[in-house]
Amino acid sequence: MIRIAVDCMGGDNAPAEIVKGAVLAAADPGVECCLVGDPAALETALAKLKPAGERLSIIPATEVIGPAEAPVAAVRKKKDASLIVAINMVKDKRADAVLSAGNTGAFMAAALFILKRLPGVDRPALSPALPTRRPGKMVVLLDVGANVTATPDNLLQYGIMGSLYAEKILGVRPPRVGLLNVGTEDTKGNNLYQEAFARLQNSRLDFAGNVEARDIFSGEADVVICDGFTGNAVLKASEGLAEAIFGIMREEFAADWRAKIGAALLLPVLRKVRRRLDYTEYGGAPLLGVGGICIKSHGNSGAKAICNGIRVARQFVENNILTEIEKNISGQEGEKHG
Repeated sequence: MIRIAVDCMGGDNAPAEIVKGAVLAAADPGVECCLVGDPAALETALAKLKPAGERLSIIPATEVIGPAEAPVAAVRKKKDASLIVAINMVKDKRADAVLSAGNTGAFMAAALFILKRLPGVDRPALSPALPTRRPGKMVVLLDVGANVTATPDNLLQYGIMGSLYAEKILGVRPPRVGLLNVGTEDTKGNNLYQEAFARLQNSRLDFAGNVEARDIFSGEADVVICDGFTGNAVLKASEGLAEAIFGIMREEFAADWRAKIGAALLLPVLRKVRRRLDYTEYGGAPLLGVGGICIKSHGNSGAKAICNGIRVARQFVENNILTEIEKNISGQEGEKHG
């Protein structure tokens, strides 16, 4: 039985949607969800759902870290916050993984302070899997904000960890690793990216060379690596662009009766497109490189996203990702997979 500690008080829709997602996930006989938070609030949420089975438990926590709180100060001050209690469960081996939709900075700070880095890992990386133009094919983008800056060695380690994610979880063998850059030529970029290119080229990873931002979602690379500042900007811009496109489409389809008829005819296709671009389908982003399995769900996650995030956490546990990362990082060159 795999036990997942769920921070039920973090996120825009806490605790109702978080609890609902955990209940959905606990329908899987191989998963037990430990609901961490205010017992009264959690019992109220559970009473409305009337879940069957015994794979749900409530773990009391008296404090909550809000979305606007300074991460490091909150982690140090609020020792009984639901996020801190949940991560400590992983540290104490009372849970196999932790999931939270709460304050991202606090999540990363707490994971680093409490679980520490895996041996050999210099910096952890937040690593979402994103949809591409190829049906069923994902791309792992890292780092998207765990660290604002990076060194060439950091980027090599991101390549190793992202490659393991793509192989062990997404089933890609061998994963092709691309370096996000301003052009595809080998000499493009500043000193950081030129040095990183050389390290990746000499590694045992399946290095695909430089990748431009417009090609991230083409599916040509299975893993795209960059510093956290760049990755976060790419992620937020992508989310904003998707929202803008769907907003424009809604406005245009409502413009006149002809557009409304066209929208009705296109509705099945539009639903498929939205489903492929919907972050709730993919659950959450693992924080790779810390000494525990930590999944960060979107702050606006509903039950579906939480359930899928717990599924991702289970896959990481089952595939023993922590051991794989530690083993591959120790050589600093990565293993050739396949």
